Amino acid sequence: MSPRPRGGWTAWTEEIPARTLLDMPPDLSKKVVNFLSALALEVGGAIDRDRRPPGDPMDDLGARYSLQIGGEPVVFEYVVLPELREIRVPVLVWFR
Repeated sequence: MSPRPRGGWTAWTEEIPARTLLDMPPDLSKKVVNFLSALALEVGGAIDRDRRPPGDPMDDLGARYSLQIGGEPVVFEYVVLPELREIRVPVLVWFR
Protein backbone atom coordinates (compact mmCIF):
# COMPACT_ATOMS: atom_id res chain seq x y z
CA MET A 1 0.00 0.00 0.00
CA SER A 2 1.49 3.34 -0.99
CA PRO A 3 1.46 6.25 1.47
CA ARG A 4 -1.24 8.90 1.20
CA PRO A 5 -0.15 11.81 -0.99
CA ARG A 6 0.95 14.83 1.01
CA GLY A 7 -0.86 18.06 0.56
CA GLY A 8 -1.82 21.13 2.49
CA TRP A 9 -4.58 21.21 5.03
CA THR A 10 -7.56 23.49 4.56
CA ALA A 11 -10.27 25.04 6.70
CA TRP A 12 -13.92 24.91 5.68
CA THR A 13 -16.81 26.62 7.43
CA GLU A 14 -20.39 25.49 7.35
CA GLU A 15 -23.17 27.89 6.30
CA ILE A 16 -24.05 29.51 9.65
CA PRO A 17 -20.41 30.18 10.67
CA ALA A 18 -19.79 31.59 7.18
CA ARG A 19 -22.72 33.98 7.64
CA THR A 20 -21.35 35.00 11.02
CA LEU A 21 -18.02 35.84 9.36
CA LEU A 22 -19.84 38.00 6.82
CA ASP A 23 -21.63 39.89 9.62
CA MET A 24 -18.36 40.80 11.36
CA PRO A 25 -16.50 44.06 10.77
CA PRO A 26 -14.08 43.50 7.86
CA ASP A 27 -10.93 43.69 9.99
CA LEU A 28 -12.22 41.09 12.48
CA SER A 29 -13.48 38.82 9.71
CA LYS A 30 -10.05 38.94 8.05
CA LYS A 31 -8.33 38.09 11.37
CA VAL A 32 -10.64 35.13 11.90
CA VAL A 33 -10.17 33.81 8.36
CA ASN A 34 -6.38 34.14 8.68
CA PHE A 35 -6.50 32.42 12.08
CA LEU A 36 -8.53 29.50 10.70
CA SER A 37 -6.19 29.13 7.72
CA ALA A 38 -3.14 29.05 10.00
CA LEU A 39 -4.94 26.68 12.37
CA ALA A 40 -5.58 24.22 9.53
CA LEU A 41 -1.83 24.06 8.90
CA GLU A 42 -1.09 23.70 12.62
CA VAL A 43 -3.69 20.95 13.03
CA GLY A 44 -2.34 19.16 9.98
CA GLY A 45 1.19 19.29 11.35
CA ALA A 46 0.02 17.88 14.68
CA ILE A 47 -1.99 15.08 13.05
CA ASP A 48 0.85 14.19 10.67
CA ARG A 49 3.14 13.82 13.71
CA ASP A 50 0.57 11.86 15.76
CA ARG A 51 0.15 14.74 18.20
CA ARG A 52 -2.98 16.30 19.65
CA PRO A 53 -4.25 19.37 17.79
CA PRO A 54 -4.71 22.68 19.64
CA GLY A 55 -7.87 23.41 21.58
CA ASP A 56 -10.02 21.72 24.17
CA PRO A 57 -11.15 18.21 23.20
CA MET A 58 -14.93 17.86 23.00
CA ASP A 59 -15.13 14.11 22.41
CA ASP A 60 -13.25 10.92 23.25
CA LEU A 61 -12.31 10.30 19.63
CA GLY A 62 -10.02 13.31 19.26
CA ALA A 63 -12.04 14.59 16.35
CA ARG A 64 -13.78 17.70 17.76
CA TYR A 65 -12.17 20.64 19.55
CA SER A 66 -13.13 24.09 20.81
CA LEU A 67 -10.91 27.13 20.79
CA GLN A 68 -11.08 30.85 21.46
CA ILE A 69 -9.16 33.28 19.30
CA GLY A 70 -6.87 35.09 21.72
CA GLY A 71 -7.74 38.74 22.21
CA GLU A 72 -10.86 38.49 20.05
CA PRO A 73 -14.52 37.92 20.99
CA VAL A 74 -14.69 34.73 18.92
CA VAL A 75 -15.09 31.11 20.05
CA PHE A 76 -15.48 28.20 17.66
CA GLU A 77 -15.55 24.45 17.37
CA TYR A 78 -13.74 22.50 14.70
CA VAL A 79 -13.72 18.91 13.51
CA VAL A 80 -10.58 17.20 12.25
CA LEU A 81 -11.01 15.23 9.01
CA PRO A 82 -7.59 13.67 8.34
CA GLU A 83 -8.81 11.68 5.32
CA LEU A 84 -9.67 15.00 3.61
CA ARG A 85 -6.74 16.89 5.21
CA GLU A 86 -9.27 19.43 6.38
CA ILE A 87 -10.74 21.05 9.45
CA ARG A 88 -14.43 21.97 9.41
CA VAL A 89 -15.95 24.71 11.51
CA PRO A 90 -19.58 23.84 12.36
CA VAL A 91 -19.90 26.40 15.20
CA LEU A 92 -18.53 29.94 15.37
CA VAL A 93 -19.74 32.40 18.01
CA TRP A 94 -18.99 36.10 17.86
CA PHE A 95 -19.65 38.01 21.08
CA ARG A 96 -20.46 41.55 20.02
